[in-house]
Amino acid sequence: MGKSTRFRLDFWTVVTIAVFIVFAFFLAYPLFSLFAGGFRDPDTQQFTLNNFIRFFTKKYYLRALGHSFLVTTCTTLLAVAVGAPLAYITTVYKTKGTSFINVLIIISMLSPPFIGAYSWILLGGRSGIITKLMESLFSIKMPSIYGFGGILLVLALKLYPFIYLYTKGALQKVDSSLLEAAESLGCSGTKKVFTVIFPLITPTILAGSLLVFMNALADFGTPMLIGEGYTVMPVLIYSEFISETGGQANFAAALAVIMVIITGLMFWAQKTIVNKKSFTMSSLHPIRSKELKGAKNVLMHILIYFVTFLAIIPQITVIFTSFKATKGAIFTQGFSLESYRKIFSSLGKTITNTYLFGLIAIAVIVLLALFIAYITTRKRTWLTNVIDSLTIFPYIIPGSVLGITLLLTFNKRPFLLSGMAAIIIIAFVIRRLPYTLRSSSAILYQISPSLEEAAVSLGDSAPKAFFKVTSQLMLPGVFSGAILSWITIINELSASVILYTGETRTMSVSIYTEVIRASYGTAAAMASILTLTTILSLLIFFRLSGKKDVSI
Repeated sequence: MGKSTRFRLDFWTVVTIAVFIVFAFFLAYPLFSLFAGGFRDPDTQQFTLNNFIRFFTKKYYLRALGHSFLVTTCTTLLAVAVGAPLAYITTVYKTKGTSFINVLIIISMLSPPFIGAYSWILLGGRSGIITKLMESLFSIKMPSIYGFGGILLVLALKLYPFIYLYTKGALQKVDSSLLEAAESLGCSGTKKVFTVIFPLITPTILAGSLLVFMNALADFGTPMLIGEGYTVMPVLIYSEFISETGGQANFAAALAVIMVIITGLMFWAQKTIVNKKSFTMSSLHPIRSKELKGAKNVLMHILIYFVTFLAIIPQITVIFTSFKATKGAIFTQGFSLESYRKIFSSLGKTITNTYLFGLIAIAVIVLLALFIAYITTRKRTWLTNVIDSLTIFPYIIPGSVLGITLLLTFNKRPFLLSGMAAIIIIAFVIRRLPYTLRSSSAILYQISPSLEEAAVSLGDSAPKAFFKVTSQLMLPGVFSGAILSWITIINELSASVILYTGETRTMSVSIYTEVIRASYGTAAAMASILTLTTILSLLIFFRLSGKKDVSI
């Protein structure tokens, strides 16, 4: 009797099994296929280590790995050097326009980095606006925007907001009584920052640094557009995969395996360090911002506004240049709506695809997030623990790797999905589910199970009580997370550029291809639509969540 009760197939057992099957089929199985593909000979399909030997014995491939580590390490250090002090200054000192600054910083973070790369080409490229201006007015030759320096500039300005938001959130939880105690013992000024505040926020900075590192490591669009021979791993994987699609792309799979192992080790190391150093603190007396006087106050505001302006330049540039008159691929004097007419006449399907695929993906994400959050918090079993563990994998799989993984797995019957819209939607769901899932789980912890139990005691079944009570109370948190998922979906490039066809092209892919073709006017117009969609979505997020910033 006990055994039959334990394995009774009720609604939530069916949901748990269904969710597990979805994860197993669309995430675990493709990852297994990827790892298996990396150890296969492209001709005989027999087990071999030749793909990995080829990588570790050729300087060209090792150089790409070295480039990736150099870019990601320097980007992370620069992001911390910019983001942490900026968060400290805006928390400790009164800053005019803080809310507006936060919104601009968040917009610069949520916009895709390849738009930043494209904008800096327009500004600092060989025929860029700033380049020509400096040459004509001051006879100064600007340093090249291409190569390592350009990649570092774009990624640092794009990713420092992660450090800023994490650090600011941590500083707002620091109890000011600790600082007062330090001051009473003679510790003040810079010494107080490094002996009291910095140790308190170190775990948070490490968490933000991991996010920056993994985003920089996985980024494809920026080095592809302005790398000019400075090859990094995502570009190498893409190049090798595209060149091998006529046969078996086993070497590309081996490269993808190496990327997954690297990101997995980084994720594990960060989690281990943070778990050892983390602690909880009740901020009964949060830090009160004070006002600077005189020249220091002016210099502080100039610094904050300058950094914020630098980060938002890509969005300003694309919107401005989208209204510039063009002649072929060249901008000319005056303004025009010609670029917009071109995209709506020839690339209208691309815009439709972006919103349609995004909405379908969001609908699936919301449904999965509701169910997964519930079963992993309220119905814990060994199977829900497995599901909870599987939800970590989207954090450590770069977009280009996910694209190759899905394409290699679902390119044969009976599971032929390559070339279809479904495979892009699946990639969107896998990559962006964690945003909604995190907010769904967070709000569920705030909802008492007694509310659902009361509905059941009044005659409702367990599923009915969930949909009538719990799910309704979860919706604000679910929708706020879904909007963040939506913003990242419409800006997705790394996976889409591998999975798309002429019929399933999205706006981000079209912007990328238009920039490659040097059709900057149409690229600017489409990037402007994407940027405005991001801003509107962000405003909706603020309205629904009642927040003034984004929790990440």
